Amino acid sequence: MYCLFPQPPLKHITIIGCGVVGAAIAYELSLCPEMRVTGLDRSAPGQGATAAALGVAMAVISHKVKGRNWQLRQRSLHRYQTLFSELEALTGRKIQRNTQGILSLCFEAKELPRWRSLQQIRHGQGYPLELWEPEQVRDRCPHLNTDGVAAGIFSPQDFQVNPTELTQALVAGAAANGVEFHFDQPVVGFETEGSNGEDAVCTAVHTATQTIAADAIVLSAGLGTMPLTQSLAQPTAVGPVLGQALRLHLNSPLGKPNFQPVVNGYDIHLVPLGGGDYWVGATVEFPPETSLEEALAMQPEAERLDEVMAGAIAYCPALAAGTVTDRWFGLRPRPQGQAAPVIQSLAGYSNIWLATGHYRNGVLLAPATALAVRDRLL
Repeated sequence: MYCLFPQPPLKHITIIGCGVVGAAIAYELSLCPEMRVTGLDRSAPGQGATAAALGVAMAVISHKVKGRNWQLRQRSLHRYQTLFSELEALTGRKIQRNTQGILSLCFEAKELPRWRSLQQIRHGQGYPLELWEPEQVRDRCPHLNTDGVAAGIFSPQDFQVNPTELTQALVAGAAANGVEFHFDQPVVGFETEGSNGEDAVCTAVHTATQTIAADAIVLSAGLGTMPLTQSLAQPTAVGPVLGQALRLHLNSPLGKPNFQPVVNGYDIHLVPLGGGDYWVGATVEFPPETSLEEALAMQPEAERLDEVMAGAIAYCPALAAGTVTDRWFGLRPRPQGQAAPVIQSLAGYSNIWLATGHYRNGVLLAPATALAVRDRLL
């Protein structure tokens, strides 16, 4: 004789926004059998800030050494150790990535004590971080100009991943695990119960074509956060930052074929893609008073991208012979008045969570953000 116990109802989670962060949340929640997950996005997945990213994950080489900022980086590094192979096995998709480390060029000798201190801290945490003399930089990366270089800081643990391919694999993996996605479905409203105080609850999300009931809602909408939270009477300010890049092709790969790390100099990234192709990109700050509407109406000034290219050529002269095959730009979400990223409940609501405003670190922090949201929902 069997004793049957009623199973608790599935918790229905609705995620709004499907960039790399929203897709990572959907995937991690898809691994929780007690949850039923729906993902919404006003466009196709990964079309917002994710499309403006180069996917350079600077964790160990970051000067964040304690507190929430380091804990998120460390947790993401740990999750990425299994995530790529897990997604590729589940979906059959290949995710382009560069795991040959990140080399950051230091041009100021006065910064070396700070780098040596970081090296000691990272070694104590179990992460290698190497400080190279200019001669070592030239030996390992002969394509780089070391004039004015005080040192090269090499982090073998850090990496780069194609943000679009990662997002698509996360969506495919989540869908394979039962997540229901609705793309090209902008949210037009919410149903709420209770006053806008600590006990207010959002019970459903409205799109133009359907209403989706929800036990909990995760807002991971990047620059769409502000209008969504305004409609909930709890505006959360997230401002635009410009990300821009170009793709170059050279007739032969730079440097040594068997050692092609990501290089950072003057805060400009050089990302090897294989086959003589490279991304060159950087972040450009708008003036603080720039609104989202103003930023969306702007066209990136050609001089700005020319400046990025000139900065990259300064430390890698061979790029001057490359052919530009693509240029693109996009806006990244940066919180106003608080630290990035925003991972917390929405004030006044007991079942709405914010996972947004990752600024320059959406790809790096996506797994840790997803795990943090999962933990809180559980």
